[in-house]
Amino acid sequence: MKWWIATVGLLAGTAGLGGAEPQQFASGVNRTHLLELYTSEGCSSCPPAEKRLADLRAHPRLWRDFVPVAFHVNYWDRLGWTDRFASREFTAREYAYAEVWGSRTVYTPCFVLNGADQRNRVGDALLAASREQPGVLTAEYDGRGVLKVAFAAAGSGDHEVHAAILGGGIVSRVKAGENRGETLRHEFVALELKSTTLREGSATLRLPKAEVEGVTRHALAVWVTRRGQLAPVQAAGGWID
Repeated sequence: MKWWIATVGLLAGTAGLGGAEPQQFASGVNRTHLLELYTSEGCSSCPPAEKRLADLRAHPRLWRDFVPVAFHVNYWDRLGWTDRFASREFTAREYAYAEVWGSRTVYTPCFVLNGADQRNRVGDALLAASREQPGVLTAEYDGRGVLKVAFAAAGSGDHEVHAAILGGGIVSRVKAGENRGETLRHEFVALELKSTTLREGSATLRLPKAEVEGVTRHALAVWVTRRGQLAPVQAAGGWID
């Protein structure tokens, strides 16, 4: 099938929490890319894109040069299969991107790199190390779900921080819709997303790692944007226990 079209209206984490030892994450001095995938279990074109994203789990520059996040959208649910990882919030995020791009459509699968639509193209060249130096982003995540973030920006301006708990090792057996009868595998799935304003370069968020059926590993993705904008200026992330 063709893409579905709708009208628009770090440094890796430490090995373990141990008994409440916080995990530390940080970007380098250079920019860490944020790679987003907008996808759905109800879209038959999405599994190949999800495999490309999943393959990045073995990439040697994962978390150092790029942070991947898969946002599941819900506009495919109307075909009979409810994607349990999809949300209106994630769908609204893709629509907001489309408005920024001046587009009247959204579609899946949709790869977005640093706020730019890649038209389903992603490869090693796009994820190469950046020479931009927007500032260093650091994050500390503890065993109680408290996330402390600091951003030492290289320039002036107000910033917001966004953080997502990611799930991986997921196997879904689809029983309806375009992927009926298929077994799908997911990595880097956004399970929850929180945002807040950075004040004097720091912020604290409550982002507990909820146990979700079928999720066998978790990661944390953190990125900062200029206030009111979607495009990230810096990112960090890593595996969490």
